Amino acid sequence: MTVGPTEAAEPVDDVLAALADPTRRALLDALAARGAASASALAADLPVSRQAIVKHLTVLERAGLVTAARTGREVRYTPRPQPLDATARWLSALAGEWDRRLAAIKHAAEHDLP
Repeated sequence: MTVGPTEAAEPVDDVLAALADPTRRALLDALAARGAASASALAADLPVSRQAIVKHLTVLERAGLVTAARTGREVRYTPRPQPLDATARWLSALAGEWDRRLAAIKHAAEHDLP
């Protein structure tokens, strides 16, 4: 069964909302490059406080884009590609639907002219 654009909307909504913020996108990029990092390590590379980084990471975690694992006194965050993959599939399905609609409009316009 193929998941259409409307069936997968809720997880996609969370991912798109999380990615709407440029700081969260920068954090996700940094985590993708590093593989895993603590909030303190990430804050050292961005012009944002550690507390703000933790809040942004919490949003990314709720969207399923990162996982948090405690190692001693430190929490390390690791990126998760699955929600991005699901969002890309949803966007692809949506684009395909629009392509079909536009092709139908084009066909009607080309063949219904006198």
